[in-house]
Amino acid sequence: MNLFIESLRRKASPLHTISNYARDLRQFSTFLKLRKMTLESVDHLVIRDFLNYLYTERKLGKNSVSRKLACLKTFFKFLLREGVLQVNPAELISSPRLPRILPSYLGEDEAAAIVCKPEGNSFASVRDRAILELLYASGLRVSELTGLNDDQLDLDQQTVRVIGKGRKERIVLFGSFAEKSIREYLRLRQELGFNRNDDAGRVPVFVSIRGQRLSSRDIQRLVARLRLSMKTTRRVTPHTLRHTFATHLLERGADLRVIQELLGHESLATTQKYTHVGIQHLKREYDKAHPKAKGKTGK
Repeated sequence: MNLFIESLRRKASPLHTISNYARDLRQFSTFLKLRKMTLESVDHLVIRDFLNYLYTERKLGKNSVSRKLACLKTFFKFLLREGVLQVNPAELISSPRLPRILPSYLGEDEAAAIVCKPEGNSFASVRDRAILELLYASGLRVSELTGLNDDQLDLDQQTVRVIGKGRKERIVLFGSFAEKSIREYLRLRQELGFNRNDDAGRVPVFVSIRGQRLSSRDIQRLVARLRLSMKTTRRVTPHTLRHTFATHLLERGADLRVIQELLGHESLATTQKYTHVGIQHLKREYDKAHPKAKGKTGK
């Protein structure tokens, strides 16, 4: 297990992925110990028993079970490649069919309200406005935003060079509002002497009031705090801003393949979920505008 986790680190996998996989494998290891089994004795029936245990005894939902199965498939594929096992017992196990959940997103007014919510000229407020403007303007993942270094930003061209999932690089655009907020933040960061190299010799773009690189958890807490101040019952996360970015582009006529490229999706099928959101938007506009729409009495 340790060799597998180390291989993920060498590939520079996201920290939350490594943490989740380590936790899932410890749980599977405990399951095997209770049944006095070794990895070499695992077959597809044992894995099915483990999945059933997760459903019936741990009361986990399909999404959680699907993630743990994905971990096992990756783990056993690694063991097969390393010659530890001769067959992959997870290869033929199908993932549970997951319900299609439409991405949650904000309306244009709501997005503008949360982006402008940090007020004042303190370092934290100026930084938080820049973070929110960039998230909404670019659709970056939180891990991509926290991993940004100064040499990845081109403010004149309003672009950012992103290292996404699987270490794949892409160029993402942002607009003038984000540019202005970032410039203001970087000037203040320099005045305070926070534009220092980290242990890897890079200058993190977004740092704490102590000059340390922000974590994904820091960004999540920021958005959660702002959501509470807006007195809304809706669940709003940093990923909601990513969904909002894609949905607003689609609603205003952007090509789906352009959105795919900006989001860094490997498959167009992943991006196509936003077309369902777009259809819901069209239906609402149709119902409001057409005299023969449902509930209207047009003559």
